[in-house]
Amino acid sequence: MTNHEHDMVWIHYKLVRKPKNEGEGVIMNVGILAKLYRQARMAIMEDTHDVDANCDGPDLDFVYADVDSYQNEIAELYSYTEFSEFQMNVKAFEDQMELYDLPPNWQKQDAASQRSIVMKLVDQLEVSDRSFRMQAARCILYLAQGCWAEVQSDEEQHQNTRDNVIVLYQLGVFSSFIDLLNMEIETACSPDIVAVKITNVTLVDSTDIRVILSVLYIITETIRDEREKGSEDYKQLAESFVQEINSPLPDGELLAVKLLGMITRFCSGAAPQFPMKKVVLLLWKVSLLGLGGMEVLKNLKNEYRAKIGLEPITEDTLEVTKCMRASSPPATATDILENQYPKRNFKRSLMKQRFLDEPEQIDMELSGNEGGPNANNGNSSTGTGTGNGEDDLSQYYRPFDDPSASTSSGNNSSSSSNTATANPNNQPSLTQPPAAVPAVQITARLPWTPKVRQKDIDQFLDISRNKFIGYSLIGDHESLAGLPQPIHEGFKTLQRHMYVSLADMQIKKEEDIARNPISTHEDEIKLTPAEILYQAILPNLPQYMIALLKVLLAASPTSKSKTESINIMADVLPKKMPLTATQSTKLTVDMGRHKEIIVKAVSAIILLYLKHFKINHVYQFEFMSQHLVFANCIPLVLKFFNQTITEYVNTKNSIPLLDFPSCVIGEQPDLSGDSFVYGGEMSDKPYSWRNVFSCINLLRILNKLIKWKHSRVMMLVVFKSAPILKKTLKVRHAMMQLYVLKLLKMQTKYLGRQWRKSNMKTLSAIYSKVRHRLNDDWAFGNDLESRPWDFQAEECTLRACVDRFNLRRYPEATQKCGAGGGVGVGNNGTAAQNAENAQQSNMHAGNGSGDRDSNGYGNNGSSGGNTNSSGQQNQQLHDYGVEGGFPSDEILTHSDFAFFGHSGWWDRKVELTDYFKANYAVWLEEEVYNSQTDWDAL
Repeated sequence: MTNHEHDMVWIHYKLVRKPKNEGEGVIMNVGILAKLYRQARMAIMEDTHDVDANCDGPDLDFVYADVDSYQNEIAELYSYTEFSEFQMNVKAFEDQMELYDLPPNWQKQDAASQRSIVMKLVDQLEVSDRSFRMQAARCILYLAQGCWAEVQSDEEQHQNTRDNVIVLYQLGVFSSFIDLLNMEIETACSPDIVAVKITNVTLVDSTDIRVILSVLYIITETIRDEREKGSEDYKQLAESFVQEINSPLPDGELLAVKLLGMITRFCSGAAPQFPMKKVVLLLWKVSLLGLGGMEVLKNLKNEYRAKIGLEPITEDTLEVTKCMRASSPPATATDILENQYPKRNFKRSLMKQRFLDEPEQIDMELSGNEGGPNANNGNSSTGTGTGNGEDDLSQYYRPFDDPSASTSSGNNSSSSSNTATANPNNQPSLTQPPAAVPAVQITARLPWTPKVRQKDIDQFLDISRNKFIGYSLIGDHESLAGLPQPIHEGFKTLQRHMYVSLADMQIKKEEDIARNPISTHEDEIKLTPAEILYQAILPNLPQYMIALLKVLLAASPTSKSKTESINIMADVLPKKMPLTATQSTKLTVDMGRHKEIIVKAVSAIILLYLKHFKINHVYQFEFMSQHLVFANCIPLVLKFFNQTITEYVNTKNSIPLLDFPSCVIGEQPDLSGDSFVYGGEMSDKPYSWRNVFSCINLLRILNKLIKWKHSRVMMLVVFKSAPILKKTLKVRHAMMQLYVLKLLKMQTKYLGRQWRKSNMKTLSAIYSKVRHRLNDDWAFGNDLESRPWDFQAEECTLRACVDRFNLRRYPEATQKCGAGGGVGVGNNGTAAQNAENAQQSNMHAGNGSGDRDSNGYGNNGSSGGNTNSSGQQNQQLHDYGVEGGFPSDEILTHSDFAFFGHSGWWDRKVELTDYFKANYAVWLEEEVYNSQTDWDAL
């Protein structure tokens, strides 16, 4: 069965399927059905051209990438309120040059003199006098910023930065600033400092640490950008730098772990003056450079697949979505039929959905009006054209640009490239009517190759055997004896489309090791960058995930200031509040911009870690995913999208004249009155790059957390995510719509027949844009795996597998993880104790809007944990004689589903003391006989 034949079978099934409700069906004769089938055969696989007026404009020309342009990434490092500090850097440089009896002009110094100055500054960083030390740091920051006071253009400043970063890194400036960062962290977390600054934190409190983070960020981002460009000057330097950030520091920590620890300290209240925007930006760029971006991920995936004998991946989501066009889906075949043959005197119970972003509407009006629009459309369509409906279809469909077809032959490649050049964004022409397509072969196929899992093939065989023969063969994946010929053909078709993922092979290997631990050979653990990072963050991974999500929640535009437990505006708010309207407006824009940058960085960090861990080992990915889910990541992301998302995408909280380096190079205009221009009025793009980037990242995170997890899909349903996701479809970008449609496809079977009837346009878009699973009954809710009583068992089984994997490969780190240790994390060690209770209470809450202190985070930095109750419980356990508490305290904090969550602890012998034995009757009376259990609530 080809893709085309499979699609035709689906259409036929949709058209002639017997309806379940009376009065729903449409009576059609054979001739009408044949005509409709021909029309659908010609056009169903093509994308759409939206001719209706209810559109939000052309497609966004946003191109998804690892990062924005270098200039924008550097400009986002600085807040507008830091403008006055640029002059402090120049002053520090001039004072140092005067101290060295040199002219205060960096460009007039020769190479040897420049290196000598940098070495003197590095030595000055080690003096005990703080002011003298920070003067050298500011001087180095000025050099890293490109000596902007000596240039007349942005290009000169960028070239100076590029040249200076080479000198700074080669002379050990990066390592010296890491030492300065360690000193600042120790100083900032001292009890005296926290007691003084915890009540009122402003920009002044983080002055020194912002200088240090800025130098580290500029060096990292410049090396990353030059490495991406393939610069020969930076080739050796970039390799050395990547090796350095992937290696432990002298204190034994990775730089990424040190930055994650800063975020955790900030969220716990131990260091409220930390500049969170600069910390998360540096963490993002360090992780991106150390782990690798999208191209590295794609190469790693194919490399790992080749090692275990799997075929490489040929379809790339980013490349395929470039050929898609975001638009409202076409009219369905039934709609075309109704337009041509309008029904009369029929009482419609439901108004069909006209657009992807249109909400469901219930309409009880009569639609049997002969002069209605349907009748007119029907008459016009039948009165003109060829008489077979092709002219009517031409307004809905356009050819799908098949990426594989463009490379299959030279002629096709050249024609497609010419088309792309003429209209790079596939935007509709508003002045010219759509021209007839010349003799160009139309690719009538799906954008994705359909897939099927081995599990689905086994299920197909079991059902077929039970139906035709009445027996089942457990573990037999190939026997077809006694089955009819159509089943043989279906089995061959499924086998031809079977896809074996890297995760499937890794899970199979783990199952073999668990079943035969002695005879099964385990491969040596290769210390890849992802493996090194996972081993480093494993002891405190739950705390890190909670801290990242708390920062994301505080930066979300839908969060309320009164419920924020942390102040992420500490590095934006000036010491003196603005007095004029212009200053107030600038501060408002700066605060909005600050939040957007934090959301962009945090979402990119989480997505990057998830993708690399999934390729390195699926159980590393699952461990991080479960802690994100337990920390309420799913309702948090839904809460983020529960806003007017089109406004968020189009909002431009930026003032280009105040962006670095424009704010310090050339003559500066007076930002008052009419000269105060927003970024939205000066930019040529109708959207904000970072906001679209953040939205796509969050949607991808949500997809990764929920895919193939029925319990988490049910969370989407219970949180009423469908209306929220449908609003997101208003953003006309193909990649964003694809991930939204994936989320809607997962839960379609649970949303009910009425929802599906009123959202047929959305279902059509899912069919045409999302990959097909050949025997996935996603649209009708007949899946046998959707039984609600299996959900908790599914999560329990997964957690047991993950725990077994971690305990076998990382026993010491896993025990530390369970103990909830870590410096400066406050009470975050109890984060996972009541994860299941938090999840259950959230599911009962209904909409996931964050009633529990904005998404369920307690003020102590934990996700529903209670330090006092935990301490009382441990004391009672000690009193009752369970030596050392339960079999290791990590079970209480690390396992969220079972009392003894891991089978490895069942064999441990527990000695009961005389105190416990003497009081056993009392305990039995109070805790068992007199304890009332609400089984319905449980």
